[in-house]
Amino acid sequence: MTTSGSSDIWLDGHPGNAWLAQTVEPVLEPELPICDPHHHLWPETETRQPYTRYLMDELTVDVTSGHNIRSTVFIEARALYRADGPEELRPIGEVEFADAQANLGAGGPVSAIVGRADLQLGQDVGLVLDAHIAASPTRFRGIRHSVTSDPNPEAVGTTNSEPGLLTDERFRTGARVLASRGLTFEAWLYHPQLLELVDFAHAVPDLTIILNHVGGLTRVGPYARDEQRTRAAWLDGIAAVAACPNVLVKLGGLGMPRTGFGYHTRSVPVGSEELAAGLAPFMTYCIDQFGPARAMFESNFPVDKVSYSYPILWNAFKRICASYSAADRAALLHDTAARVYKIAYRA
Repeated sequence: MTTSGSSDIWLDGHPGNAWLAQTVEPVLEPELPICDPHHHLWPETETRQPYTRYLMDELTVDVTSGHNIRSTVFIEARALYRADGPEELRPIGEVEFADAQANLGAGGPVSAIVGRADLQLGQDVGLVLDAHIAASPTRFRGIRHSVTSDPNPEAVGTTNSEPGLLTDERFRTGARVLASRGLTFEAWLYHPQLLELVDFAHAVPDLTIILNHVGGLTRVGPYARDEQRTRAAWLDGIAAVAACPNVLVKLGGLGMPRTGFGYHTRSVPVGSEELAAGLAPFMTYCIDQFGPARAMFESNFPVDKVSYSYPILWNAFKRICASYSAADRAALLHDTAARVYKIAYRA
């Protein structure tokens, strides 16, 4: 295993932090406030390729690497579930873990927590949501119930749900319970499912939906073989989802290998100027469709860390929005996320 620069523990086969350290840049505009609305945490007991550990120590190294990270949002990763008890309540263990991690040290960055609840429980999901709130009364903000499903394992590897879950009436009933408590729903799916999300958003108009990772763009396997068709489907899907006023979008997740950029395969990691140029067509299209008040940059760390470092990524984001007004940049980097996750501004 390779470690360098922080206590991250990487699985064998990836060059890790020593690889990332080959590309170092000055932090651009270090005074700009940032809320990172999407990262994960897990210990060595939870294998998440290519990392076996990402806890507050590792997160702290990243968020204190030069950018002005005022706050962050923990997003569920199906880790640290309770080992026993009712099946539907086992995900409470992850929120308990995340809240305990957030309490480490004074003034830590984790200001909001998103857990998991099975919306197919329908009305009964309310009991699970109440247990999440009890586990983290000041930080719990909502849930992510992944609906990723695709008939092409060559493209996505694994799926987390059966097809058509967003159309399931019990799932939608559970979503209405979520909305009634003022909680948010993280939509994690693949880009061919975007039109399903449109129908879901219309069916639950009072629910705040946050589309993860620019809509699950997938450009490997069959989706790589017909790039033009893939791009057109993604463009149309994003435009349709953006027309739903209750949906916001997270701008990130493109460091995952299935997005087809290949940054993780390089001998020397990408720099922020080239990274911004590669990501900008996808990011700016989403911003144009949703508007800065419904869009937010995200790190998706440590998952995206397989492709670039934290300082490089946020430098790239700042480059992407450099031509926007000061108010729009503030929205994209901080204000939209802080508003939707109800995070107080930290001086």
